Amino acid sequence: MLRLQERGCHNVNFVSPSHVVPQILRAVTLAVPRGLNIPLVYNSGGYDSVETLRLLDGVIDIYMPDAKYGRDDVALELSHAPGYTGCMQAALKEMHRQVGDLEVRDGIAVRGMIIRHLVLPGNLANSEMVMKFIAEELSRDSYVNVMAQYHPAWRASEGGRSPVFAALQRPITAREYRYAVSCAKENGLTRGFP
Repeated sequence: MLRLQERGCHNVNFVSPSHVVPQILRAVTLAVPRGLNIPLVYNSGGYDSVETLRLLDGVIDIYMPDAKYGRDDVALELSHAPGYTGCMQAALKEMHRQVGDLEVRDGIAVRGMIIRHLVLPGNLANSEMVMKFIAEELSRDSYVNVMAQYHPAWRASEGGRSPVFAALQRPITAREYRYAVSCAKENGLTRGFP
């Protein structure tokens, strides 16, 4: 972390870090007295334990979770994540409690939360449900990165398994992306997308 700071990095980004939180905490206790002062980013899929997140209160500067799905059945089938929506919502509430809405200085994120939402074909992500949750339960000033880069890969070609998988066999359309953005705007969200 100190070497990254010395090289001019704007932050230290921990990717999918849930399983190494004890090591992160230990490393930070060693690095801060030696001068670590750039923001620490917790970059996760949003399927995080609130108890674990509470250990990071006052340590993490920027949370960057996914808000992948609005429905548990889709989350279970596509990500094998039982109870995803309740877990994700509780985690995002805790993250937001700790750091609030995104703060940017001189074009660089310094504190807060950046929520990522990947638009899926056939609205499998249920964007309307995700955006409503963000606006009503977190903040209408939330920064939501509405992502258009879904590309069929890995098991997406196994479309015969179910209607859910069948929808994943193609990239999203411009219309599907516009729908997700319109869901955000209809809920009063304005940050992070065109």
